[in-house]
Amino acid sequence: MSTRILVRGGLVVTAAEETHADVLIEDGRIAALAAHGSSAAETWADGADRVLDAAGRYVIPGGVDAHTHMELPFGGTFASDDFETGTRAAAWGGTTTIVDFAVQTVGHTLREGLDAWHAKADGKCAIDYAFHMILSDVDDSSLKEMDLLVEEGVTSFKSFIRSRDQGFSSGVGDVTGGAVAGDRSEGTSGK
Repeated sequence: MSTRILVRGGLVVTAAEETHADVLIEDGRIAALAAHGSSAAETWADGADRVLDAAGRYVIPGGVDAHTHMELPFGGTFASDDFETGTRAAAWGGTTTIVDFAVQTVGHTLREGLDAWHAKADGKCAIDYAFHMILSDVDDSSLKEMDLLVEEGVTSFKSFIRSRDQGFSSGVGDVTGGAVAGDRSEGTSGK
């Protein structure tokens, strides 16, 4: 079932300008803008399921928070927000999309990590979401798997280079004196 919402009389802020206009929203997406009081805007009012009065207010696009941590385990603790509480707070602040970090668990595939984070988020988010991917095991298999996740919309990957006992170490380098880039034949400290 299609829904139509009309936001009337606000000062609409776009990437290009500020203009007094009415905004027609169909099925959760902006469909059109028209000058407030125009014949097009009046026609929309007749067919709208809801009409919101924005007179004296700004109508702005939603924000995107491209670096969030919902339910992220780190340093022996967890982020305080889960996908329900964190995205509700974001929505109240005008954020309409978050990009959170999904974590590959050591010994598991990237796919398993991404699926686990989708399970945490699905059906609980008040806004849209996407994921960055944290690599905890970097090897030939996970590097090949990255291409598949990019095709699904994962646009960035993160890997930590530090001691495994601090979590999320990828094995790319060992800051405790091991070699770098997979060559573990000799340490680097003191050389």
